[in-house]
Amino acid sequence: MPPVTRFAPSPTGFLHIGGARTALFNWLYARHHGGRFLLRIEDTDRARSTEAAIAAILDGLAWLGLEWDGEVVYQFARAERHAEVARRLVAEGRAYYCYATPAELEEMRATARAEGRPLRYDGRWRDRDPAEAPEGVPPVVRMKAPQEGETTIADLVQGEVTVANAQLDDMVLLRADGTPTYMLSVVVDDHDMDITTVIRGDDHLTNAFRQTQLYRLCGWEPPAFAHIPLIHGPDGAKLSKRHGALGVEAYREMGYLPEALRNYLLRLGWAHGDDEIIPTDKAIEWFDLDGVGRSPARFDFDKLNHLNGHYIREADDARLAGLVAGSFEPAPSPAALGRLTAGMAGMKARAKTLKELAELGAFYVAERPLVLNEKAEKLLTAEALQALAALRPRLASLADWTAEAIEAEARAFAEAAGLKLGAVAQPLRAALTGSNVSPPIFEAAAILGRDETLARLDDRLAPP
Repeated sequence: MPPVTRFAPSPTGFLHIGGARTALFNWLYARHHGGRFLLRIEDTDRARSTEAAIAAILDGLAWLGLEWDGEVVYQFARAERHAEVARRLVAEGRAYYCYATPAELEEMRATARAEGRPLRYDGRWRDRDPAEAPEGVPPVVRMKAPQEGETTIADLVQGEVTVANAQLDDMVLLRADGTPTYMLSVVVDDHDMDITTVIRGDDHLTNAFRQTQLYRLCGWEPPAFAHIPLIHGPDGAKLSKRHGALGVEAYREMGYLPEALRNYLLRLGWAHGDDEIIPTDKAIEWFDLDGVGRSPARFDFDKLNHLNGHYIREADDARLAGLVAGSFEPAPSPAALGRLTAGMAGMKARAKTLKELAELGAFYVAERPLVLNEKAEKLLTAEALQALAALRPRLASLADWTAEAIEAEARAFAEAAGLKLGAVAQPLRAALTGSNVSPPIFEAAAILGRDETLARLDDRLAPP
């Protein structure tokens, strides 16, 4: 049977980079095996869940190209179904009402702390008659977890992992106010959504034992589990904002392409030989869980920048121009956008992010008269302006407006005037781009066109 995977984020914040990788692995596994990839928003924490976070998660997944199958499932809307399962377990004797008071629970915690052991509920209401319940104490519902033997998970990444059942206690399924707990909701939703394979971070590994027990109490077959190592920073510490633990939207704003981020996230903890550049079609063809390592992956911006530079060089020029155009205010005119598109071939080999592309290509869309940077101002000395004034009519009379023809004319002029080419090319760069750095200036002049080039020269040559 083809697998069914899911990505189940909590909308208490944006789609962070670790969550994006989890979604990617689930998506690739489903696509590789011809299965389905589902999306569930775990919005049961009503105090912290926000519509803005939900929108950011959906937008982030869509931008990454991780399309999900079917409708989005919202966990909170299924709360009554979750509670129904808990009540059924009580009726079957597989769960029970616990009337332990807050004071009793605090006493258990204090005893556990004093004995240096983790807190475990002591089962005092497990087999007790509810008729003995104290007045005024609303009960929780706890599952009757097995007390002897072991629970084993044949994890598809971590291997076989076992815990003694004595180390686990009777987990709460319904709170005193009747609302379901996260652990109950996850199990019921995964069962009802026919999830076959749960791929998630290894910080959920301990949850898997309790969830497996709950599956069996419900009479359901547990899914296969695959717990992937977390992402660490370059220093080996847990990933934080200083390392790059940002929302996916931040990477978009920093100028990364979705295909580059997909490729980078794929290689964070998964390998296919020595392959580094792995386009999406190959990722779908090659991905499986046996390629996932057990050690934490380390986030490295240098590698991400390298990959992004590769995908920028491979990208369509018109697409890049459209992406970069949003960086400019006001929006570029059709003519300016055409110049930006034409200039992409010469710029994208020099850029690693869309932001760098925007900086390189800003002069193509700039409105006249250009604002010069300080170094460009210094290049336009009286002598330089005199040379540009003499060069202008020669450029205006060129038969062919090409980079080669413009360069040849500039060289001939420089030689006739006894100047080095740089003494002409650098002031020309300053006048046409407003900067002391740019793509090759003769190529830039050709792309700007005869009329725009001459007009920008005139802006500099006109008397103040």
